[in-house]
Amino acid sequence: MIGLHYPDISPVMFSIGPLDIRWYSMAYLFGIIAAWFLVRLNIKKYNLAIDKHALEDLVFYVTLGIILGGRMGYVLFYGTDAFWSNPLEIFAIWHGGMSFHGGIIGVIIALWYGARKINYSFLGLTDLVALYAPIGIFCGRLANFVNDELWGRVTNVPWAVRFPNGGYLPRHPSQLYEAALEGVALLIILNLLWLSPKIRQRRGLISGVFLLSYGLFRIFLEQYREPDAQLGFLWEHITMGQMLSLPFLILGIYLVVRACKTDIKPQK
Repeated sequence: MIGLHYPDISPVMFSIGPLDIRWYSMAYLFGIIAAWFLVRLNIKKYNLAIDKHALEDLVFYVTLGIILGGRMGYVLFYGTDAFWSNPLEIFAIWHGGMSFHGGIIGVIIALWYGARKINYSFLGLTDLVALYAPIGIFCGRLANFVNDELWGRVTNVPWAVRFPNGGYLPRHPSQLYEAALEGVALLIILNLLWLSPKIRQRRGLISGVFLLSYGLFRIFLEQYREPDAQLGFLWEHITMGQMLSLPFLILGIYLVVRACKTDIKPQK
């Protein structure tokens, strides 16, 4: 039979009484904590003007941006009429349904607000956060695999996986493709660029490379991912994920060009 057996992994990491702690929620938590720790190291290493309390406030704003933006993005981009007939379901995030694109928009808004609050360069903040955002993406995609969701299209490649929720048909493990490109590869690319003092001083360049690379990776990988059942294809072959990634791609190109044309300024 074509396709690898889906591993018997419970989506519940552990339980405390009636409370189930899921891999998916822990993926978000680990991504936020890891980014927090690594950003703090950068602040100390490069003597950036962000103190401990300001960083803690930023982490709080970003966390809200991820949760609220991710949920509202899912409702607006992927939701069905069920959300509007039962508006309270919008807030039931424990039922699942988060949009990465919505989460990024939420984080951008949170960082814009945080930059104004602490009187720091907005693009300077987005560069710092973009450096380690791929960690959260990597963890989130692994959690998608564990949850048996967002699997790929039917295929006959030797590494195809037969997902139970996918009808036990051999499918691309697209969650792992995304973890590899949008997570590992993007993390390496951004942090290698960050080693250059000239790139660090060009505010917005890292942010632009992040958006540009993520947009390209996501548009490419959507060719292997099964479109959301409630939406299907848009215009025959285009998916919602590809449509939402296009503005990120364009904004990324703009930021890269802008940073390259702007005079170098030292980090504040």
